[in-house]
Amino acid sequence: MLILLPPSEGKAARGDGPALDLPRLSFPALGPHRELVLEALIALCRGPAAREVLGLSPGQAGEVDGNLLLRTAPTLAAADLYTGVLYDNLGLASLSPRAATRASESLLIFSGLWGLLRVGDRVPPYRLSMGVRLPPLGGLSAFWRRPVTPLLDAEPGLVVDLRSSTYAAAWRPGGRAVAVRVLRDGKVVSHMAKATRGLIARSLLEGGVDPETPEELVKVLDHLGHSVVLHAPPTGNRSWTLDVVT
Repeated sequence: MLILLPPSEGKAARGDGPALDLPRLSFPALGPHRELVLEALIALCRGPAAREVLGLSPGQAGEVDGNLLLRTAPTLAAADLYTGVLYDNLGLASLSPRAATRASESLLIFSGLWGLLRVGDRVPPYRLSMGVRLPPLGGLSAFWRRPVTPLLDAEPGLVVDLRSSTYAAAWRPGGRAVAVRVLRDGKVVSHMAKATRGLIARSLLEGGVDPETPEELVKVLDHLGHSVVLHAPPTGNRSWTLDVVT
């Protein structure tokens, strides 16, 4: 089973480990693409258009300066880097040893800068959303889709897709995937969805289960105390949809 996560805008302010070592990151085949995005981002941040392109407010101008230091800044594990609502509810630091091992194997974090990360990968804090059109590379979801697709298409097992739409565009896993929505009073919610997705991921890791089909996933989540409804894809190779009712 793979559990796909978005990153979070909220990040730890600083790492405490060695500088970035691209060849040591998971999925080394993505190395040349990571280098292209890293170089393009640093070049952008040397010029006057960086804040506008990155979608930053005046109060976030320091994020541009931080991007300029990405090659030499101290790093930290991705498990400690992301601090948003989803990750607060996932609680990687408080997982049991068995669940932490499962997290290292099952969790994949999509990133506008790194493409894919596992929770043990060490990177510096950065600012670059998958929704950015980064000169001269263009839209990052389309840029990453090309190298990421053959890598993940070769990964076996059920895919539990907890990504937001921006990051979901970087890989479309098709019929073996279950995309999770969160509903309240019959309507899709956003902020609450992040918290619920974090709880879903934690439940699956701590539950010690490995569902192989969407139907098995429903049984697992129901047993773990979540109220869910499964919808089959209407046509073609599209993902299943799992509604979590709060």
